[in-house]
Amino acid sequence: MLDVVGRGLLQALQIDGRVPFSLVGEVLGVSDQTVARRYARLRAEARVRVLGAVWPQAVGRQLWVVRVRCVPEAAVGLARALARQAETSWVQIASGGAEIFCMVEARLDAPVEESALLSRLPRTPQVTDVSAHCVLHTFFGGSTSPLTKNGPLSPDQCARLRPQPPEAEPMASPRASPMDLSAEDKALLEALALDGRAGFRSLASTTGWSQTHVRRRLAELRAGGIVYFDVDFDAVLFGLRTSATLWLNVAPGDLAAAGEALAAHPQVSFAAATTGASNLYASVQCSGSAALYAYLTGPVAALPGVRSVETAPSMRLFKQASPVVG
Repeated sequence: MLDVVGRGLLQALQIDGRVPFSLVGEVLGVSDQTVARRYARLRAEARVRVLGAVWPQAVGRQLWVVRVRCVPEAAVGLARALARQAETSWVQIASGGAEIFCMVEARLDAPVEESALLSRLPRTPQVTDVSAHCVLHTFFGGSTSPLTKNGPLSPDQCARLRPQPPEAEPMASPRASPMDLSAEDKALLEALALDGRAGFRSLASTTGWSQTHVRRRLAELRAGGIVYFDVDFDAVLFGLRTSATLWLNVAPGDLAAAGEALAAHPQVSFAAATTGASNLYASVQCSGSAALYAYLTGPVAALPGVRSVETAPSMRLFKQASPVVG
């Protein structure tokens, strides 16, 4: 469990993954050395990481939620194999070990069946069923996380931490049309995917650019809706030990309202409208099974237009954010 400084630091990093520790210290009322030590400790002991991520749509890719049903004894090996794939993220075993959920990025301009990974899965021994659900609209996730709405910082403190000057402030959603990235852009983004707080000297060495050019180009990519920063952390740090995936069937006329209401719930870390029999998908974290029951029978039951809810508890997480640029 984290104290207020630790929670404030993680919230500050979610607001701006590259925020100076001196500014974080000013906002939290501690020294920048304290902030740096706390971050180093969280990295070493709690595997907290700041990652640079690319909006899939901004580079001509589409996000899919994939459900893989298999015989339970094959789940661990299959989940590990999926976690090694460049196009996957959030690989986890759920449903008592009989199902694997993961996110898969596929080319936007090609049928999903042409994805090498998705075309191989149905032919994999011990896989009994595969379904892929296209993410049509993200209500919560990407550049936002539970840290955004559950942290201890006030609105004024959050405003102080947002990137300055205004032209460098990142977009909260991807650009409308895909952008072609240069080899140097890809090298920059791949380095940031491994360490979102990598220094400009290190990034300059990786790209062959000057530090000034790296700084300017990174500001352009953030402002242009290409890259954003996310904090990879274990929900147990906040006392959240029960994770589950929800598949909701919502009346089409209520889908937008239900998705927006779901996004505001403190338990929700990701929510999106998808294709398939269930048209609203969410990932949630609670303190325990009793809290999950209270959430399902309270806030979820009160959502407009909900016809049914399928709940799949997460048993083991094999991969969170993908470190590979599309």
